[in-house]
Amino acid sequence: MRLADKLANDWRSQLETDCSEQSVAHRESIIRWLMGEDLARFDTLTSDQLAIVQQAMDYRYRILQQRYLGVGPERAYRKLIQRLSSLFLIRNKIKTWVALSRDRQRSVVDVLQEVIQELLQSDGYMQQQVTWIAQCTSDSRMRNNLLLASVEEYCLRPIRNQPLLVYRFVNYLRRSQRGGMTQVPSGDLVRLVSEEITPDEAENPVSLLDNQAVSQYQDEQAWEEQQMARTAVKQSFEQYLAEKVEPDAARWLQLYLQGHSQEAIARTLDLPIKQVYRLREKISYHAIRVFALKNEPELVANWLETSLQEHSLGLTPEQWQQYVDKLTPEQRQLLDRLREGCTLEAIAGDLNLKTNQVMGEWSKLYLAAQELRSAS
Repeated sequence: MRLADKLANDWRSQLETDCSEQSVAHRESIIRWLMGEDLARFDTLTSDQLAIVQQAMDYRYRILQQRYLGVGPERAYRKLIQRLSSLFLIRNKIKTWVALSRDRQRSVVDVLQEVIQELLQSDGYMQQQVTWIAQCTSDSRMRNNLLLASVEEYCLRPIRNQPLLVYRFVNYLRRSQRGGMTQVPSGDLVRLVSEEITPDEAENPVSLLDNQAVSQYQDEQAWEEQQMARTAVKQSFEQYLAEKVEPDAARWLQLYLQGHSQEAIARTLDLPIKQVYRLREKISYHAIRVFALKNEPELVANWLETSLQEHSLGLTPEQWQQYVDKLTPEQRQLLDRLREGCTLEAIAGDLNLKTNQVMGEWSKLYLAAQELRSAS
C-alpha cells in the first residue's frame, strides 16, 4: 500500500468519528483537500519530513473543523473576518490611517475585506488553492468552507515573525492612493498600539492579538525549520564521515542518534568496546574542529543558531560581553571583520597572513565561545 493511501485511510477513520454528520462525499472532499494534489511526494519524504507534513495537515483540519465546517456561507465569512481582524491588524491603528485619508467613513472590516479580496484575486498560491478546491468538490457550500479555512491558514503563516496578512495589508496601503490613505508613513507601518480595546458596540474588551493561535503556529513553524536543519546536518555529516573518516564512523553516528549505548553499538558493528570509544572521540573531533568549522560552518550554525552574524555565536548579551572582554585587540579585529561578512582569505590578505593562520585564530575564538556556552 502506498503511503498516501495509508494516510488517506487514517483520515477516513478520523473523519468518521469527528464528522459523522457529514456525507461520505464531503468527507472525501476534505481528505483530498488535506492531502493535496501531488500524492507521489509522500513516497519521497523522510520520517522527519513526513511528521512535519502530518502536523501541517492536522493544523489545517483543526481550522476547518473548529470554525467553518457545517457553517453557512455568511456566518463562516463573518467568522473569518472576526478571526483575522483580532490579530495583528490593529483596529485603532487602522482607524488612524483612515482618519488621515480622504475617505474617513471606512471601517476596519471594510479595509480587511478589501485586503482579502485582493489576496484572492492576485496571490498565486491562493489562486492555486481555489483551482484545487474546485477539483476536490462540486458542492458550493463545501468549496466555500475549504476556501475560508485555506485563507485563514495562509494569512497566519509567519513571515519574519509576523503573520503574512500584515505584509499584504502594508502592500494594500501602498497601492491605495486613489481610495485615500495617502499619508501613510513609509516606515514602521504596523505597530502594536495596545493589546486590547473596548469596541464601541461592546462593553467587554477585545484582544487585538490572538497570542495562543499565533504562538502555536509560530512554534510549529520553528519546530519544522529546526527539524529540516537537523536532517540536513545529519545527512551531510554522515556523508562526510563515510568519505573522510571511515564507513564505521557513519554507521556509529546512525546508531548513536537512534539512542543505542556504546556497548550496543560495539555489538552491532562487531568491534571491541575500546575501539568504539576511540571511534567516538575521533568523530567528536571531526564534528567540532573540522566539519562545523571548515566543511559546513553555515549549515551547522543555522541549525544550532550559533552563527556569528545573526546569533552572536549562540551567546546571550551578558555572555557575549564577557566573551569579548577576554579577547585581544587582534582577536576583536578578526571577529569584527568576520561579522561584517569578510572571508578568511580576504582577511588573511589584508593582514598579510596565511589563510591557515587566520583559520587557526578563528578556531580558537569559536571553541572559546562553545566552552562558554557549555559552562552555562
